[in-house]
Amino acid sequence: MARSAYHYMRQLWKRPYDGEHGLLMRERTAEWRKQPSVVGLEGPTRPERARELGYKAKQGVVVVRVRVRKGGMRKQRPNKGRRPKRMGVYGFAPAKSLRLIAEERAQVKYRNMVVLGSYYVGEDGRYAWYEVILVDPHHPSIISDPELNWVASGKHRGRPQRGLTSAGKKMRGLRKSRGLKGTHRQKWRIKQREREERRRHEASRGSRLIRPEK
Repeated sequence: MARSAYHYMRQLWKRPYDGEHGLLMRERTAEWRKQPSVVGLEGPTRPERARELGYKAKQGVVVVRVRVRKGGMRKQRPNKGRRPKRMGVYGFAPAKSLRLIAEERAQVKYRNMVVLGSYYVGEDGRYAWYEVILVDPHHPSIISDPELNWVASGKHRGRPQRGLTSAGKKMRGLRKSRGLKGTHRQKWRIKQREREERRRHEASRGSRLIRPEK
């Protein structure tokens, strides 16, 4: 059976740093390092992945590439009043994934648009790059599109900051149970019950019932 071009593109991105594609990636990252942290693009670098996430080559749909620094969060070393164990320099890692951070930065840059999704496009020793798909909810071509007009309802603004994108749901543990008992739907019910009872999350320190103020 004949394979489509998207199939072979997908195969290349399974091991993107091997062979001739690896040489191309090194050229790309060397060029991307000289560019700003958020860059608007004419089209996606990975069309097969962008189409899976809902991208369409039409007015109202924008693709931007976001650069995020890798590694833990840096913190200045105290010069007095600490013993080495309590310096608090190491171990400060962000609780969010780099992909979610890239989506948040794209949303801050383009406030009037809605983030549809994102995907990985490359990394080097210091930075990682992601491409974020954004949709204009007020554009006529988006409002008339039955597959994308759900963003025009007005309740989808700030999706990355609210953890509603795919990267946000994965960070919140709603994608896989990781070997724990129950599915993501059961965990969602547990969290919903905690919200109704005004109780802290079971993983938080000092979990207790919060009495409503009278």
